[in-house]
Amino acid sequence: MTDLATLEAEIVSAVQASADLAGLDAVRVTVLGKSGSISALLKGLGSMGPDERREQGPLINGLRDRVQAALTERKTALEAAALDAQLAAERLDLTLPAPPRRRGSVHPTMQVMDEMTAIFAEMGFAVADGPDIEDDFHNFTALNFPPKHPARETHDTFFFSPNEAGERMLLRTHTSPVQIRTMVSQTPPIRIIAPGRTYRKDSDQTHTPMFHQVEGLVIDRNIHMGHLKWTLETFVGRFFETSDVVTRFRPHHFPFTEPSAELDVQCDRTGGELKVGQGSSWLEVLGCGMVHPNVIKNCGLDPDEWQGFAFGMGVDRLAMLKYGVPDLRDMFASDVRWLAHYGFSPFAAPSAAGGLS
Repeated sequence: MTDLATLEAEIVSAVQASADLAGLDAVRVTVLGKSGSISALLKGLGSMGPDERREQGPLINGLRDRVQAALTERKTALEAAALDAQLAAERLDLTLPAPPRRRGSVHPTMQVMDEMTAIFAEMGFAVADGPDIEDDFHNFTALNFPPKHPARETHDTFFFSPNEAGERMLLRTHTSPVQIRTMVSQTPPIRIIAPGRTYRKDSDQTHTPMFHQVEGLVIDRNIHMGHLKWTLETFVGRFFETSDVVTRFRPHHFPFTEPSAELDVQCDRTGGELKVGQGSSWLEVLGCGMVHPNVIKNCGLDPDEWQGFAFGMGVDRLAMLKYGVPDLRDMFASDVRWLAHYGFSPFAAPSAAGGLS
């Protein structure tokens, strides 16, 4: 039979000699682990006779309890010593000057929105605003959307639960409702842009569920497609501040304009970067067209007297093109490293005199 007193002395000596928590845990496993020395003694009780088990059981259990107490006491002492060492290593000298604080910056989306506003202000456009939560009339019906249009379904649009009147409010899918509200409340001629947040059920490298748009509207007499094309080409050249920008107009369909088109900007996506004015790729940045006569009628105006054009462009996509952001989703990830890299000084407001970017 193992000499319990000798075994206890050896174990306690090993416990006290443990210099760190890892060494102490190794002693614990050697003694109380599945194959430990005290565990072996406890397993041996089953093979003893009744009289021997009554004699040895309390002795072995007492040894186990005293060893556990010694391990706990040593662990507490080692943890306290480790904490003291950590506190000493992480000590701060409060008499030293404070490190420089991280300064805030303007998000690229807000920077680009300010740049766009400055450009269109030079061209005589006023800024109009409207609610993010819209009704069906302003978001769809007044804009000539047919009753079964896919945009009216829940797989495209964020709808709220029906109200007491059975009407479903929604998060606006574009800032076009601002155009409707402006035409209803103001007498032409009208020349406005409508910047703001919009919402659609879409998410990939160039789409997010919440994004930013700037839409424009011109209503006057004798307005034609040439006015629209000149306005957008002038804007694109001014915005990118380079003569290398290449654009193309493609025929398209929108319920609220006729004829309709989309404007693409040539870019290069190779090497994990996005560069404007080179390469063979194209990025669609806006839709446009002549305001549909039905939309003009829905706003209480005579389409035989008043004509106009409208356009809508993604602010975030323009920021991607101009400042080389390869993935739109990064713009909403709240990564401070990304913001520090792409952010702008809040003191450098875009202006015609001081420059845009």
